[in-house]
Amino acid sequence: MKNKIENLKSEILGKLSEVKDAEALRELEIKILGRKGELAGILKGVAKLADEEKKEAGQLANELKIAIREKFEEAKEVFENSAKKRGFTDATLPGKKITRGHLHPITIVREDLEDFFQSLNFMVLEGPELESDYFCFEALNIPKWHPARDMQDTFYIDPKGLSVQGEEDGQPDLVMRTHTSPMQVRSMLEYGAPLRCVVPGRCFRSEATDVRHEHTFYQLEGLMIDKNINIRHLKGVLVAMARHLYGPETEVRLRPKFYPFVEPGFNGEVTCFLCHGQGCRLCKQTGWLEIFGAGLVHPNVLKAGKIDPEKYTGFAFGFGLNRIVQLKYGIEDIRLFNSGDLRFLEQF
Repeated sequence: MKNKIENLKSEILGKLSEVKDAEALRELEIKILGRKGELAGILKGVAKLADEEKKEAGQLANELKIAIREKFEEAKEVFENSAKKRGFTDATLPGKKITRGHLHPITIVREDLEDFFQSLNFMVLEGPELESDYFCFEALNIPKWHPARDMQDTFYIDPKGLSVQGEEDGQPDLVMRTHTSPMQVRSMLEYGAPLRCVVPGRCFRSEATDVRHEHTFYQLEGLMIDKNINIRHLKGVLVAMARHLYGPETEVRLRPKFYPFVEPGFNGEVTCFLCHGQGCRLCKQTGWLEIFGAGLVHPNVLKAGKIDPEKYTGFAFGFGLNRIVQLKYGIEDIRLFNSGDLRFLEQF
């Protein structure tokens, strides 16, 4: 047995020296070290020896196994280095699995709505999150004394060393924008009339957080200005958007509500997609879900945008993307959107 092991070692080393490529090396490795290879046959033979011979032969066989494995590893390294020098890539080798990510549910709905409004020839615009008091409030017909400011629970920022694009008369008061509506006036100043645009973006309010309120959230603003724009145009766009989101049977109703930057203003509701208007827990038995605010652009806002309200009219609407997404996917806690919890995100 001892001679058989020594002969096998010499034979294997001789064959290793003749191997010319990695494929031949792999075939030889299977032939020698495989489950049914030559070395496995030697080890089975050792088990049948008498006790005195078994100990010595077993030790030699294990030493042979270790030595042969080392020689194969050395040979593999030589071929791998040679392949790298030639710039060779073995396309048959298994690749590394790349974990597939997930879009945030707000991103999914936002991109869907952007595509929808672009199909209606609306531009998709973005505005600054750090905004001036003028564009966030004053230009939107909300002066400093107006009670609507109290409802916004605003984050004001120390303006020292900072500036906001669009302010010309000294250093403005700075605020983390409380809505995307500042882009109404900014877009008018940039593009004039006629104008169609939507503005998705992040907003900030000093809210006491709970399952329906969050200090950081997303909105989508819509604006259209042209000659002879009226409420029919507003409702037509809102109905098309609601049916795109919640299905072709969805109805929209507008109820009067005050907003400083529109006149008249409306509270926009859609038929509950869960009970189809029959009344359920989601809609509080009313059959309707409140999802947006809207109205005809106030003449003072048109003037702030350097547009003549005698020639042009327009409509504006806005809604919380978080709210839309909650309703679409049945998400019960708004705080999940900013949680960073992968268990939540991996559902989308």
